[in-house]
Amino acid sequence: MTEESQQLDNGVIAELQNKDHSSLAQQLDGLTCDHSDIVELLAQYQVLSEQDDDQKFDNWYDNLCEDQLRVLKSFEIYRAHYEDAN
Repeated sequence: MTEESQQLDNGVIAELQNKDHSSLAQQLDGLTCDHSDIVELLAQYQVLSEQDDDQKFDNWYDNLCEDQLRVLKSFEIYRAHYEDAN
């Protein structure tokens, strides 16, 4: 795992412990992605994560840029909070 990925993972853990999404929202507001990029990224993520080919998913994930990783990590944080609330 790269140092950058480790830092993002540590950030995810901290955000999961903090139910306030304002700092996360601020990080997302400055991204270079537009809405269609995010929708496409989440669609790819869902399809690839449901397949049995871990290598294909790993290759895709390893080639994501920092902004894409931040979107996915944020998505998982929000999803975990909503699942926990319901």
